[in-house]
Amino acid sequence: MSAVGRLLTEDQLLCSICLDVFTDPVSTPCGHNFCKACITQHLSKDVPFQCPLCQKMFFPKPELQVNMLITEIVDVWRRSAGAGRPEQRAADPGNLQCDSCSETKRKALVFCVLLTFVCVVLSQTRQELPLKQENLQGVIEDIQQKMEEVKRSLQLSKEDACAFKPLKESVVAVLNELAEKQRTSEMELEQKFAETMKREIPKLLMRVELMRAQRYAVDVTLDPETAYSELILSDDGKQVRCCDSRRRVYDSPKRFTYSVYVLGIQSFFSGKFYFEVQVKEKTEWTLGVAKESVNRKGDVTLRPQNGYWTICLRNRSDYRALASPPVRLSLLSPPEKVGVFVDYEEGLVFFYDVDAAALIYSFTGCTFTERLHPFFDPSHNDNNENFAPLIIIPANPIE
Repeated sequence: MSAVGRLLTEDQLLCSICLDVFTDPVSTPCGHNFCKACITQHLSKDVPFQCPLCQKMFFPKPELQVNMLITEIVDVWRRSAGAGRPEQRAADPGNLQCDSCSETKRKALVFCVLLTFVCVVLSQTRQELPLKQENLQGVIEDIQQKMEEVKRSLQLSKEDACAFKPLKESVVAVLNELAEKQRTSEMELEQKFAETMKREIPKLLMRVELMRAQRYAVDVTLDPETAYSELILSDDGKQVRCCDSRRRVYDSPKRFTYSVYVLGIQSFFSGKFYFEVQVKEKTEWTLGVAKESVNRKGDVTLRPQNGYWTICLRNRSDYRALASPPVRLSLLSPPEKVGVFVDYEEGLVFFYDVDAAALIYSFTGCTFTERLHPFFDPSHNDNNENFAPLIIIPANPIE
C-alpha cells in the first residue's frame, strides 16, 4: 500500500487526544490535527499554547482553523466504511454481503475516497503554488473524470472488477507525484514560518520591553528657571519651542545662557523612570537626561563625560546618539513620539520609537552619582521650518 493510501486507514484518522475518529478537526500552526472539542481545553488555560503532540510553544495563542481537507476525508471515509447506525450500514450497497460482488463495490468506494482526496489536495496545492504547477487544472479535471468513471463502475458485475487495476495504478502514480510536491510545499512553508518567527519574535519582545518601561512613567514638567532666554514654554509646562529672539528674563543660576536647553523640574536619584515626548513635524531636536551639576553658563558639548545622555535629530533626517564619539543612527522611519527610560541603579538610558515599539538607542554601563533631570532641546526656529514644539505627552501603554 502506498504512503498516501495509508492516510485513509482508520488509525490515521484518529485524534491523538481522544483516540477516536476526528470530529470537527482543526489544525495547529505546527501542522498537527485534533478534534476541536479536545484541543479547546488546552487553549482555555492562561498560559502560552503548547501542542499536545510535538510540545511546540506558541505565543500569542493561535486561532485554530477547521481543516476542511481532513473533514472531507473523514466524511467520505465514514460513508465508505459504512460508519453510522446498524440499520444505515445494512442499507448501504457498499456493505452488501455478496462475496466478491460486495468486495468489488467496497473497493470502488475506497477508490472514490482516494480520488476525492486527490482532487481536494490538488485544488489546495494549485492555490498555494500557482507558479510551480501551471498545469494542475488539467490534472484535477482528469482525476475528476476518473472519479466519475469509478462511480459508474459501481453498477458493473464482479467480472469487470479488473477494470479497477489500471485506474488504481493511475491513482497511485498521481498520489506519489502529489506526495513529493506536498513535501516540497511543506518544506517551503516551514522555511517561511521560521523566517517569519525570526523576524516577528524580536519585535514582540521589544514591544513587551517597552510596555514594561511604560510602567515607570512619571509626570514631567519643564522648569522655566532653567530655560534659555529664546525658549517659549507653555503655561502648563508641557511644551517648548524657540522664537529666535531673546526675551528679558532674570539670570538664574539654574538657567542655560548659551544653548537653547531646558530641564524638567523633576529629578531622580534612584529607581526607574520613563517619559514620552512628541517630536512630530520638527526638523531638529535633542532629548535625554542630564545630571544636576552640568555646566549651564558656557558652551556645552553634549556627551556622557559632561553629564548628558541624549539623542538628536539634525537636518531633518540625520539621527545621532551623542556618545563619545557620536553614533549615526539608521531608523526605518522618523519617530513621532520618543520614549526615554532610565534605570538609575543599572546605569541604563534607553530611547524608544513609541509608535513602532522599536529601540532607537541605548546607553549602557553608565555611572550615575547625582540627581538626573529630563533634558530638552527644541533647537532654533530656523525661519519657522522648526517652529513645532517639543511636547511632553502622557505615556499611554501601547496595544
